[in-house]
Amino acid sequence: VLLTGVLLVAAVLLGRIDLVVLATPFALGTAYALRRRPAALPELELGVGDTHLVEGAPLAATVAVANPDLVGYDLAVVRTRMSRWLRVEQVGFGGTGLDVSRSGGADRPFVTSVPRGSAVDLKLTGTALRWGRHPIGPAGVRVAAADGLLVSRAVITDPIRARVYPRTEPFDAVEAMPRAAGLVGAHRSRRPGEGGELAGVRVFAPGDRLRRIDWRVSLRARQLHVASTLSDRDAEVVVLLDVLAEAGRSGGVNGTASVLDTTVRAAAALAEHYLHRGDRVSMLEYGPAARRLRPATGRRQYLTVLEWLLDVQAESSPHEPYDQVFGPQVLSSDALVVVLTPLLDERSAQMLARLARGGRFVVAVDTLPAELPVPKERGWAEVAYRLWRLDRDTMIGQLREHGVPVVRWAGAGSLDEVLRDVARLATAPKAGLR
Repeated sequence: VLLTGVLLVAAVLLGRIDLVVLATPFALGTAYALRRRPAALPELELGVGDTHLVEGAPLAATVAVANPDLVGYDLAVVRTRMSRWLRVEQVGFGGTGLDVSRSGGADRPFVTSVPRGSAVDLKLTGTALRWGRHPIGPAGVRVAAADGLLVSRAVITDPIRARVYPRTEPFDAVEAMPRAAGLVGAHRSRRPGEGGELAGVRVFAPGDRLRRIDWRVSLRARQLHVASTLSDRDAEVVVLLDVLAEAGRSGGVNGTASVLDTTVRAAAALAEHYLHRGDRVSMLEYGPAARRLRPATGRRQYLTVLEWLLDVQAESSPHEPYDQVFGPQVLSSDALVVVLTPLLDERSAQMLARLARGGRFVVAVDTLPAELPVPKERGWAEVAYRLWRLDRDTMIGQLREHGVPVVRWAGAGSLDEVLRDVARLATAPKAGLR
């Protein structure tokens, strides 16, 4: 339009007809392109195949661009943001796909045309790399019509939060409960009751069940005897997460693990194991927030634990963490307390010592990565690192002297030997004074 106007003004001022002839194609082309103008903005919708994923699971998302107008869009530029822990590998419209795993990711613009009254889907497929709540989006689109003469304003849609649950590492413990305190469950108790463990044979008494009669002993003694058993009871397991410090670099599900990665995955594995056995599991945070998940059993509690773990964050604070959550009204004296800690803060060691002095059954699980890189900078960095390692080893030795076993997390069988020792100490006779 500007070029046509300039040529026409110059033709009138200079009296040259050739400038009018030169301006005619531009005027006709503009008029023909603007004969039908779209009146509606494009519609954008962001969708995800499954918002509940597990680390390493495939991811599928769709950005749908719809044209509600009677005029087609010549060009639609679509762009979306993705969390860095949601790796997009294939992007394409319809059946075509482009490998973007090595070409800059999915936040680059993608271009297509959208006919009138139709919609085009931009499909993104990839892999969920790390646990947490990760945003997919926001997504935006800008369209061009009338042979590119008209460009719409950007239409932006809100992001969608995808839940990526931690992949539970295999964990199993044989006889891993020092004291059972519930009424029913899978652990042996020292109290007589209904169970599968034989406690002895005694004389029949009122209230005994007939199916408990031992007929062989009764015939020999010529008096009814019954087989007494030990009751099977459940127990409470408290998984305490130390979130005062973070160390290491997270590389996702198949990469290196940071302190927080090991802590969350180990907590999920412990909860899955004990909940499957019918025990009650609760979660606690040792940090400024002091979050707590009440003890419960069953599959519903396991799903609640996974949701609770998604919000775990490392928070360093100069103030003393809130220790009242470890009071007797919250932390049962019969509970097994598994503390997942990197032992990077002296306050964590003091907390473990207080729990042990209070008579708790405490097991400390070291979550510090074993492959921490040794600093090689100039100066005294390497020497300071070695001194810090020696100081940390001394702290672990002092905790063991206080009766707190410290073991490194290594998946299945990590705590078997330690838990057997704790259970043996719990059932040992107590010395008394006369």
